[in-house]
Amino acid sequence: MDGIALREASGDDLAGIFRVRTSVTENLISPERLERMGITGANIAGSFKRGAKGWVAVRRGEIVGFSIAHQTSRSIFALFVLPGYENRGLGRRLLDAASAWLWDNGADIVWLTTAPDTRAARFYERDGWICSGVEANDELRFERRRPTSCPPSARDLLRR
Repeated sequence: MDGIALREASGDDLAGIFRVRTSVTENLISPERLERMGITGANIAGSFKRGAKGWVAVRRGEIVGFSIAHQTSRSIFALFVLPGYENRGLGRRLLDAASAWLWDNGADIVWLTTAPDTRAARFYERDGWICSGVEANDELRFERRRPTSCPPSARDLLRR
């Protein structure tokens, strides 16, 4: 896909991850606000050592998208793609990688949240996620069950 490679994220990718996160057009949050929310490079790097995993989409050495999943909560913490790379299937690839990892690590149901009436909410609905309620922060909670017909790791092998 346009020379875009997907790989596991590391602490060295944090600058690129934060650049993507603060460059999106929907759900834009400034670096200062992220810091006030406790979302810092140090916290993300630490989470990679404590049951979280991330994936980055890289084109010509530049991170153009990322996802992060938390094993303990069985949730997708983040999924963002630079505006110039939207509508290319990249978000789905990143979401599939995060979901498959959670399922491979024992999750039967994976969940995430997003604001209502957004392109993100419509994306999750089209992808088969079910809205299961509204969180205290007024975000919609979406859930997806582990596929029963084909384990995620096998599905990943078929894509190669």
